[in-house]
Amino acid sequence: MAQNTGESRPDDRFDEPRSGRLVAWGNAWLGGFASPDHAGEGIRGRDDAHTVDGIEGAAGAGLTLALGRLRAQGVTGFRLALPAPGHPVGLTGPASFNERALPAGEAVLTVGELSVGLVPEVVRHGPVGDQLVRVVWHASPVDTGVPADVPQLRDAERELAQTLREATELLLRLDVAGGGPEVQQALEAYRRRRQPELLAPGYQPRAVRVLQSARQVRAVLELAATTDGAAVSAGEMAAREAAMRPLERAARRAAVAAYNAMVDEPARDPF
Repeated sequence: MAQNTGESRPDDRFDEPRSGRLVAWGNAWLGGFASPDHAGEGIRGRDDAHTVDGIEGAAGAGLTLALGRLRAQGVTGFRLALPAPGHPVGLTGPASFNERALPAGEAVLTVGELSVGLVPEVVRHGPVGDQLVRVVWHASPVDTGVPADVPQLRDAERELAQTLREATELLLRLDVAGGGPEVQQALEAYRRRRQPELLAPGYQPRAVRVLQSARQVRAVLELAATTDGAAVSAGEMAAREAAMRPLERAARRAAVAAYNAMVDEPARDPF
C-alpha cells in the first residue's frame, strides 16, 4: 500500500498533488509541448528523485525511461484520480487498485493501448527543512472504462462556482477568522507563497482557471479543517462541516477535470 514515510514539510498540505504533476507534464510531453527533460523536471518538482516500479522493461527506472517505455507500449495520455472515502473520483477499478489509491488520495491512470495505474509512495529521510525526498511510483493494471464521477470542464467550473456561492454566507459566519492567530498566519502564508506554474504547456486557459479556483478552495478548506472557526455550538460546528463537505467534493471534481482536459477535451477553448 502506498503511503508517506516520515514527517511532512510544513507546507505540504498546499502542494500540488504529485499525481497531478505527472498527469500535466506527462500529457505536455506526449502532446509535443515539452521536452522529456523539461517534463521530468516538472514532475519531480522539489523532490530529489522519482522511480517507477511495475513497468515492463523499466523496473525501478527513472522517470524519463519509464515514460518512454509507457509511450512505446501504446500510452497516449494520462488522467488524474483524487479519490476520497465514499467518492472514488477518477478511478476505474479494479478494487485491488482502488484500495491502494484511496489511502494515497491520488493516482494516475494511463490512456491508450496500455491500461495501468500508478500510485506514488513518498519516502522522506532527515529532519524537517532538510529532507531527502524520494518518490516511488507503483504501477499495476487497471480496468478500462469511464473514470468515476469526472465532469466536463465547463460543468465542473459551473458546479464549483455555484457550490461556493451557496456556502459563502454560512462560511463567512463560521469562517477561519475564529481559528486564532495560527490559522490566520497560515492563510496569509498561503496567499503570499510563490504559486507554481499551473498545469503545463498545451493546456487550455479554461483548465488553468478551473484548477486555480479549485486549489484556492481546497487550501481554504484545509485551513478551516484545523479549527472550528467562529462556530461555538455543536449545531454550528455540524452546519459548518456540512457546508464544507460539498465544497471539498466539488473542488476535487474540478481539479480532476482540469488535469484531464488535455486528453478528455483536447480542443482549444479561448474563453
